[in-house]
Amino acid sequence: MNDDEELCVCFHVNRRKVIQYIRVEKPTRVSQLSECFGAGTGCGWCRPFLKQLMEKEHPESVQLPDSETYQNQRRDYRDKVRNIKPRLGP
Repeated sequence: MNDDEELCVCFHVNRRKVIQYIRVEKPTRVSQLSECFGAGTGCGWCRPFLKQLMEKEHPESVQLPDSETYQNQRRDYRDKVRNIKPRLGP
């Protein structure tokens, strides 16, 4: 994934914005990345990737899947989440 491709697809937040936010704001919890244009607050798919970026001293060096693989994995994740049936009662 290059820096201009969307990391958070729900809110159209690209990797470059997230990395810049991490550098400037120095968040200590992944949830704080939501302040970066809402990243991670939609479907939840990008949260593990956001965490990977945040945990590295040099987030730009983190290797993420290429865009096509990322999009396909996200689609599969969303399909799986949609098919989860809520449990009703005991």
